[in-house]
Amino acid sequence: MSFREIPLSEYPRRAHFEYFTSLSNPYVGITAEVDVTELKELCKHRGWSFYLAFIDAAARAADCVPALRQRIHSGAIREYDACPTSHTEPLGDGTYCYCTLRHDMPMDDYMEYAVFARKSAVERGTIEEDEDSESAYFVSCIPWVSYTALVQPTGGESNPHITWGKYFERGGRLIMPVSILAHHALVDGIHIGIFYEKLNEMIEETRCLKK
Repeated sequence: MSFREIPLSEYPRRAHFEYFTSLSNPYVGITAEVDVTELKELCKHRGWSFYLAFIDAAARAADCVPALRQRIHSGAIREYDACPTSHTEPLGDGTYCYCTLRHDMPMDDYMEYAVFARKSAVERGTIEEDEDSESAYFVSCIPWVSYTALVQPTGGESNPHITWGKYFERGGRLIMPVSILAHHALVDGIHIGIFYEKLNEMIEETRCLKK
């Protein structure tokens, strides 16, 4: 993945960066409800995996927000042009492995590629990343629970975490809790708000794919 270095001397949030990197818990996170009706209908129409389709939509939405493509690297800031996803795939023993996906391709091509990639990841069955994970969005799903809040583990990384839970019906629409956790040295509430706006746009755009 290509990137550019942003010197702190040119970073408009330098004071915020220095403050939040000094904290023991410098993360900001939100859980919001997202209407996934259109995406679910598209997946049913095309025979696609909703899980993979939502990973694609979430990653493309995040890529629209430069702050979510930024990472803290050696005390400075690195901004990637686009970021892959590293998501969890369940294994037969109740554990999971990691699978890395790109999303720089049309949806039909992505689904074919992603199905093969997830199968290969399960065969490897490891939580070792298959490439440099610094640029990735960390993605996971809790399909058993329609939660209203989520606490995520962190290890000092600046990768955004995107997670969602079980969808449910309300007024004839399918609603799903979606969480995002990000490093506050790079990401503010306004950036998270834009992410949800873009995610809704990505899902709405799936209407045309049903034709």
